[in-house]
Amino acid sequence: MPIAITRQISPRFAECEITHIERLPIDVELAREQHAAYTQALRMLGCHVIELPAEEDLPDSVFVEDTAFILPEAAVITRPGAKTRRGETKTIIEALLPHRSLIFLHKPATVDGGDVLVLDKEIYVGLSTRSNRAAVEQLQEKLGRLGYHVSGAEVHGCLHLKSAVTRLDESKLLINPEWVDSHQFGDYQLVEVSPSEPYGANILIIAGRGIYPSAFPGTQKRLEGHVADLLTVDVSELAKAEGAVTCCSLIIF
Repeated sequence: MPIAITRQISPRFAECEITHIERLPIDVELAREQHAAYTQALRMLGCHVIELPAEEDLPDSVFVEDTAFILPEAAVITRPGAKTRRGETKTIIEALLPHRSLIFLHKPATVDGGDVLVLDKEIYVGLSTRSNRAAVEQLQEKLGRLGYHVSGAEVHGCLHLKSAVTRLDESKLLINPEWVDSHQFGDYQLVEVSPSEPYGANILIIAGRGIYPSAFPGTQKRLEGHVADLLTVDVSELAKAEGAVTCCSLIIF
């Protein structure tokens, strides 16, 4: 059974970091309701959910994806690009220790988990406002011995690499080609977002089934035939904090 680690929403969620979108008022109670529905969707896809309590003084801490990424051999604890978020890793380390050995990054590397796309033994790190080339170099040094190849991927116009591209299955990616160069992904079949839905490239796949935002019906139509079972969730308040469906969980297979 897959394990999904989530964290409840901070009461200071409305003070979250914003980089690429206009700051809008956030209804924190509605965000909590949406997050609860998202957590239930994880359970419906067969996950055992570990819910961590809210970090009251860490507004962005619901976005647990940014604190780590998980491989079969180990979990990599990130060094988030926003200084205000670096305290989020402490409780994630504690939550992951029973499940994986841990690998750590150090200065000058910065990387958010939302910038890390793992495609089997190829790992792409978004070169964004949050993640840098020093992280690519350290990850190659640490993960190369496990057989991984790590490379940087330029990101334009969005917060993270996984805002622009996520994995559908072993041979397909969901992508917004305006935000990342699609040519670097080799032989993968690319399913492009609807042109009117640039933020629609983020999907969470668990054992062939998916969780996807209800805000992108055009792209959802394009996903027909590519994802066998798709659960849609309303994450409108989380999106106001530049969040998406991969952001709110760490999945351990």
